[in-house]
Amino acid sequence: MVLARPEVGAGAAARGPARGAAGSGRRTAVRLGLMALPLAFFGVFFAYPVAAIVSRGLKDGGQWQFARVGEVLTDPAIGHVLWFTTWQAAASTALTLAVALPGAYAFARFDFPGKRMLRAVVTVPFVLPTVVVGSAFLALLGRGGLLDEWWGVRLDTTVWAILIAHVFFNYAVVVRTVGGLWAQLDPRQEEAARVLGAGRFTAWRRVTLPALAPSVAAAALMVFLFTFTSFGVVQILGGPHYATLEVEIYQQTAQMLDLPTAAVLTLLQFVAVAALLAVHAWTVRRREATLRLVDPSRTARRPRGAGQWAFLASVLAVIAVLILAPLVVLVLRSFDGPDGYGLAFYRALASADGNAGTFVVAPLEAIGNSLAYGLAATAIAVVVGGLAAAALTRREGRLVRGFDALLMLPLGTSAVTVGFGFLISLDKPPLDLRASWILVPLAQALVGVPFVVRTVLPVLRAVDARLREAAAVLGASPLRAWREVDLPLVGRALGVAAGFAFAVSLGEFGATVFIARPDSPTLPVAVARLLGRPGELTYGQAMALSTILMLVCAAALLVLERIRTDRTGEF
Repeated sequence: MVLARPEVGAGAAARGPARGAAGSGRRTAVRLGLMALPLAFFGVFFAYPVAAIVSRGLKDGGQWQFARVGEVLTDPAIGHVLWFTTWQAAASTALTLAVALPGAYAFARFDFPGKRMLRAVVTVPFVLPTVVVGSAFLALLGRGGLLDEWWGVRLDTTVWAILIAHVFFNYAVVVRTVGGLWAQLDPRQEEAARVLGAGRFTAWRRVTLPALAPSVAAAALMVFLFTFTSFGVVQILGGPHYATLEVEIYQQTAQMLDLPTAAVLTLLQFVAVAALLAVHAWTVRRREATLRLVDPSRTARRPRGAGQWAFLASVLAVIAVLILAPLVVLVLRSFDGPDGYGLAFYRALASADGNAGTFVVAPLEAIGNSLAYGLAATAIAVVVGGLAAAALTRREGRLVRGFDALLMLPLGTSAVTVGFGFLISLDKPPLDLRASWILVPLAQALVGVPFVVRTVLPVLRAVDARLREAAAVLGASPLRAWREVDLPLVGRALGVAAGFAFAVSLGEFGATVFIARPDSPTLPVAVARLLGRPGELTYGQAMALSTILMLVCAAALLVLERIRTDRTGEF
């Protein structure tokens, strides 16, 4: 044994804490540097526009009019809107869980032909614009729809159409969030409980359900969040009788020009969404901290026996009726022209004539506009979201948790408020962007960034920290260590994140409807304008444009399924 001289040992001991403090300070500096661009982006293009429209609505002559809050909240009409928003979101969430949990189990535990393709198909509705979802259900449940033709039944302008469309829209949230975790739970734990004498249901209730509970809670909160802020589906299917907070904000802003009421409703929605996101973050942290997962390839197997095959068949039947039927009917309606089936509606998209002033340019140009805007929004979202995910790699600290919550707020904040806020806040140098094309991609990127973060972050957190430490020992700076160690490992996740950001950018509607210029409409805006006009031609063109947008989104999802070989990420 070789003993170090006391002074050397003391020196090393003194340098140890100093070196640790220096390392900690350097990591904090790097994290703050990574946060700088995302914080600036969200500050300028999210917080500032929202604060501007709220301030304009609640200020009169430079004085805050807080009495307006009480007036709005005690208005019986607003109370009715708030009640409908809450109970339809709760009903939609319960119905989605009831319908989708069997599907989550089937995708997690069964291996069957066409499984990967079907996973992509059930995810298509989630990335579809809400106006396309509304169009699909109009073609199925509305005037002249399949139910109307066969049985003389119309469900549009009823709450049932809204609830069914919300299940259609959010089915994939439960299948991917719960099913992705279920596939990684070790089935031998439940089998061990059965060996010890527990029945099948008791073993599932005592072993599997507690492990799944945080994931189910996270999925339920996400579905509730998306349905609580529902806009396009309610706007198209609800008619004049039903309005969520988001629809009411749009009506108060765009139709009644009542900014004080819109500002109060925006604050109310913001508080509710912030509370939901806080609960969601808690469930995600709990899920990450308590589960031991296995390779999903070890848990899926072919169905055994008539009972399991019957169960799988019932799940496939639900998917066929709930997911495929509206999409198929949408496609059929797009070809059902005045002279029979053909391409009449698609040909009409190439001309602005015959649209009664709906468009300055041919509707077909909306395809190129959407693709160009979507690519620009994807680039912005990947850069901002990638930096944010890198800053969030370490879980500890209130700063990290607060930053994570900030990144999720655009998913639940009124997109209508953001879009109108862009118009009234980004109108002066050096940020006079009202006439700039970049305004639309910036609004779309706000929605894309949370998907990038949620897709890339779990992969970054799974990277072995010892690889970074080894790079640091060899002299690599933190930036070079990230570039040489993390980036190659998360390249596939970045590709998936870019695909999701592109798909959701194509479908953004709430903010874009305010800021898209008349000569450069996006596909969702074009569809909404066509649906707002009477006549068979405009209705058919709306179906045709919706079909094109659906096919673009489906193609993006199929590409993602081919490059995604794991189930990391929440989407």
